[in-house]
Amino acid sequence: MLLDVLLGVLAAAMAVVIWRLVTGPTDADRVVAVDLAFVIFVAGTALLAVRLRAPSALILVLAATLVGFLATVALAHLLERRQP
Repeated sequence: MLLDVLLGVLAAAMAVVIWRLVTGPTDADRVVAVDLAFVIFVAGTALLAVRLRAPSALILVLAATLVGFLATVALAHLLERRQP
């Protein structure tokens, strides 16, 4: 029951993030929205792993966390180079 509520909260948060991604006035807003969307996706995957009692899916969460961190650093570097 609680996991279903949390998945609903994550879905609502993803809707807000998609709105920011579409309407974000700057590239920095869009990069932050993409990063947050990835975090919400990873959190949803972790909740589904707990709900389905699939501990092997947590390895996917760990790998995705590492990829997300590296992508955030790369996007921040790219944004910094594009700023005057």
